[in-house]
Amino acid sequence: MSQPVGRVPQRRNARSNRARILATAREELGRNPDITLEELARASGVVRRTLFGHFPGRAALLEALAEEAAEALQAAVSAAEKVAEPAERALARFSLSIWPVGDRYRMLLALAQRDLGMERVAEILEPTRVKGTAIVERGQRDGVFPSHLPPAVLSAGLEAMTVALLEAVNTGALEDDGTRTAVATLIAAGVPEKQARVVVDDVAATAAEGP
Repeated sequence: MSQPVGRVPQRRNARSNRARILATAREELGRNPDITLEELARASGVVRRTLFGHFPGRAALLEALAEEAAEALQAAVSAAEKVAEPAERALARFSLSIWPVGDRYRMLLALAQRDLGMERVAEILEPTRVKGTAIVERGQRDGVFPSHLPPAVLSAGLEAMTVALLEAVNTGALEDDGTRTAVATLIAAGVPEKQARVVVDDVAATAAEGP
């Protein structure tokens, strides 16, 4: 059965509007976590009815952003897993891979406890926590990272530091393309600073070159 004339363009416009609203929300919520949906509609260039047609409330909008963030993190983790390399390089690549996602969705940090709830945040971060712990465990087993803390505990500490650095970017206290955080992560994991810088620079260069 043929589709009614105009149905495909309408669907395309709806997808475009939804994507534009979400992209605008990422920017505007970072500037003002208390922005209203009416203000967000104006910033997105759509009428109020269009925005509410996609997101009937603030919770629906934030859940859509959370879902985007979860998918992006999973993609970043999967990409990092494709390369077989020593643990210190794997940790550097892991950190560099997830930084752009964290940077893009760092406004969720300010909204996590109040709007999303820590259980939902934990669901979003689960793939990165599993991968990060596995890298730390392998590094400790290979003698690359010290074993002064259990792998899950050390990985949680590295995650907390990354979140703190993202918050510093959010407040303007830090500028970082991900390399400074990757170096700090390796140092915190037990890699000497000079070696950490060399590893991160090399991994960043090979990542920029692509496959």
